[in-house]
Amino acid sequence: MMRRRTTLLAGCTTLVLALTATACGGDDVSAGGGDKALSGQTVTVAGVWTGSEQANFQKVLDAFSEQTGAKTRFVSTGDNVSTVVGSKIEGGNAPDVVMVPQVGVLQQFAEKGWLKPLSDTTRKSVDANYSTAWKTYGSVDGTLYGLYFKAAHKSTVWYSPDAFSRAGVTPPKTFDELVKAGHTVSDSGLAAFAVAGQDGWTLTDWFENIYLSQAGPEKYDALAAHKLKWTDASVVQALTTLGTVFKDKQLLAGGQKGALNTDFPGSVEKVFGPKPEAGMVYEGDFVAGVAKDQFGRSIGEDADFFPFPPVGEGTAPVVSGGDAAVVLKDGKNSDAGMKLLEYLATPEAAAVWAKAGGFLSPNKKVNLASYGDTVTRATAKSLVAAGDSVRFDMSDQAPAAFGGTKGAGEWKILQDFLRDQSDPARTAAALEDAAAKAYRG
Repeated sequence: MMRRRTTLLAGCTTLVLALTATACGGDDVSAGGGDKALSGQTVTVAGVWTGSEQANFQKVLDAFSEQTGAKTRFVSTGDNVSTVVGSKIEGGNAPDVVMVPQVGVLQQFAEKGWLKPLSDTTRKSVDANYSTAWKTYGSVDGTLYGLYFKAAHKSTVWYSPDAFSRAGVTPPKTFDELVKAGHTVSDSGLAAFAVAGQDGWTLTDWFENIYLSQAGPEKYDALAAHKLKWTDASVVQALTTLGTVFKDKQLLAGGQKGALNTDFPGSVEKVFGPKPEAGMVYEGDFVAGVAKDQFGRSIGEDADFFPFPPVGEGTAPVVSGGDAAVVLKDGKNSDAGMKLLEYLATPEAAAVWAKAGGFLSPNKKVNLASYGDTVTRATAKSLVAAGDSVRFDMSDQAPAAFGGTKGAGEWKILQDFLRDQSDPARTAAALEDAAAKAYRG
């Protein structure tokens, strides 16, 4: 999904890598081969994706079908993956594969005994072609259960070059400059930001970028593991900083009420749609896919991004996340599902979606030429170059009850904060209360 969903990288600058497009993994389903060994079988895949993301993932599934003879069926879960998958398992209708957008949910599934360890073929592919960090995030107690197929670079602020040109502003280098540029854009006739407050996960991403820059990676890691309480002064400080944006109606398209009634695709439309209402939308690299597929924008020309700027004396943050493919034990065709993961571990599978846009792969063997524009190639370079310094989106590391459930936990509390920013300490206390309950399980 377009989420989170979701990691500290080494920095925001474009890093030059020498990447090759060598094949890897997938003995039975490797690209270019395929003996139709899975003919007559249907692999059911559940995931959060809808719209253009679902359509582009379907192209990957179709390529798998062409090579193996297996049919595929995709079921969209919405954001509540844990709840939907749990109900399907209880009802005897478990999917074979789930694309899990949160580390916390992957851990939950493993602890419940729902998952199959990944095959030797997939493990070898991960060892050869992924940084250790991605293997760590896909593992529970040393066993690899999840393959990270799609990643997100979530420290990108997307803007309309036309809006910036008319306002006479350039991409800001600091958070203070970001706010100042926002006011200048607003003075020119557009709101500064389209905020997708209806989708609580976008608000966690705002917080995480600010917190990572202000508080630093050590406190970020401690808060992600709930070894640091949410009532810590560093959390209150980050909320206070976030509040300077959320409380300023001049900066938000439609004000707080408008933001709370805007979902993620709607926020992109408010910047890149036929009737722009804002000059910028903060979210991950997947904004490009929506801007391109749904609104015909040319990435790098009439839709571009700048790195989320550093806050105060901090360094520029880079937060990432990803969707991990897991195989359920109770799936009717879980063996075929395992073959799908062997295919997804290959650079050829990632290249299918890379060509369609709105996609990044943590697989370092994916040929950068597979990405359709220079902007995406730059973000892909940065993601892969991060190597073992990658840290995952904070909310995605939390138990789903806190970090990944619509209308509850962090999502709901930050929506309340968007509505009323007057007491950051009270918000921090509410976050700590919800986190403590969720981590106790």
